[in-house]
Amino acid sequence: MTDKTSLKLNLSAGLLSSSVAFILVLAKLWALGATSSLAIAASLADSALDLMVSLGGLAAIAYAARPPDEDHAFGHSSAEDLAALGQSIVILASAALIAWGAISRLVAGPPGPIEQEGWGMAVMVLSIVLTVALVAWQRWVIRKTGNRVVTADSLHYLGDLIPSIGAILALLASKWFGMGQVDSVVALGAAAMLAVGATRIGKGAWDALMDRSAEPDMVAGIEKIAGNFPGVRGYHDLKTRTAGSVVFVNLHIELDGDQTLDAAHAIGAALRRDIIAAYPQTDVMIHKDPVGVEPHPDDPGKAPRH
Repeated sequence: MTDKTSLKLNLSAGLLSSSVAFILVLAKLWALGATSSLAIAASLADSALDLMVSLGGLAAIAYAARPPDEDHAFGHSSAEDLAALGQSIVILASAALIAWGAISRLVAGPPGPIEQEGWGMAVMVLSIVLTVALVAWQRWVIRKTGNRVVTADSLHYLGDLIPSIGAILALLASKWFGMGQVDSVVALGAAAMLAVGATRIGKGAWDALMDRSAEPDMVAGIEKIAGNFPGVRGYHDLKTRTAGSVVFVNLHIELDGDQTLDAAHAIGAALRRDIIAAYPQTDVMIHKDPVGVEPHPDDPGKAPRH
């Protein structure tokens, strides 16, 4: 799959995510006015945050796709992590406000009955249907591109399904049994889920901004490719770092020093292609060293591996 095709798929996921969030914000605003349900208020706040997250993710995807320039020699992929970190802070603040409102209502005593539960449930069913359709498309895009922003957005929308279902249960409990307290309990659960999701997203973004290495499985996979590649006598100093949806790979390989420069270059280029084929979201740089040459004392590279 070409970079342009991946970009189009990622942008389509971002546009669909933003559109769904906007529709749900409007629908839940109306439902909140009709029902005064705190569970719907929590779901509305979640959808409003979804809209912010989706718009931020869409902007980050577009900006991160810009090619390297004089000021950003390694590209702009870290924009995705900056956006995710900011969004996680906003989500945590919203979760705290929702929890405070729910606790205040519980302390104040039994609330009055929720009005027009039927309309509220209809809006929440619409929310669930649209969310399931969106997640299905996002998961397909993820399988094709592996984009981290789309992956995080998809996980967030999957988490939205439980608060939406909980809001329906709260409305049913109020309609059938007059149990208005369920509304506040569901809101507390939704706030907890928001906090957990925001913490997870924020940690991932922070790790990437701090140049955290790639996942161990990926590192092991790259080592296996390099160690078994024809013409490569050994390798050392494998380093990785994550930035947005891109993993930067730096690898030293050891080659026969008697072969021509063209032959050495061909081996390195072929190895680079194989690594990218196995892990499409990588940016690979390969250094070629003659086999048997000891590293300089000031060279921080690791001992050769075969």
